[in-house]
Formats: sequence, C-alpha cells, structure tokens
Amino acid sequence: MAMKTTLHRNVPFPFAAEAFAGLQALKLGIAMDFPSVTIMGDSRTIIKKCQAMKNDKSVIGAIIKDIHSKMTSFEYISFQFINRTENAFAHKIAEEALKKEEETYLVRESDDFPEGRWRRDPD
Repeated sequence: MAMKTTLHRNVPFPFAAEAFAGLQALKLGIAMDFPSVTIMGDSRTIIKKCQAMKNDKSVIGAIIKDIHSKMTSFEYISFQFINRTENAFAHKIAEEALKKEEETYLVRESDDFPEGRWRRDPD
C-alpha cells in the first residue's frame, strides 16, 4: 500500500483537485511498478468518470483523458467510491501537507489501513 501527497498550485476548483488526486495515484502505481491498483475516492462523479471509458467533455476532461491513458499500464485497475466519513484519514494527511507545505511519500507492506507503521522511501 502506498500514499503520496502532492501540492498543486492554482487548481481552479475542488472538483479538479479530486481528479488530479486520481491521476497522481496512477502515476505513483506506475512508478512503483504495481501490476494492479485500487484507487479510492470520495467524489462519486470523479470515480464514475474514471470508470467510464468515454470521452469526457467537462472542464476536467483533459485530466480524465490522462487517467484513461495511464490505465493501460496495469493488469488490473479498480476505481472505488468511499464515503467522506471513511476517507477521513486521507483528508487529515492532506490538511497536514497543506499546513507544512511539503509533499510526503509513504509505503506500507500490509493491507490493514490506516493503523500500522509506514516507512518513508527515499526520493
């Protein structure tokens, strides 16, 4: 399991930030050479757009197109919607990254999330 926070400047609206998060998750999976990934998010609209393999004409269409182009890098990929209440850990980590103005990269070997120990991989 891996987690990464990335700071983006000048993101026009929160909807775009959710789409960028999905794209960054795929890029992390590619960088770590994972054969399969499960991307979880609390924006049902973004999850549906990622699952639908059709041209998206919304304002985030370019980001969705980038997500679709990276999907071929995996043997298996899943996009799952989770309620915001279940995603509190991710929001806490994002808030900390914003406060500290730093990006983080953490990896954990087991699947029991969010408890347990995380290790920081070198850049």
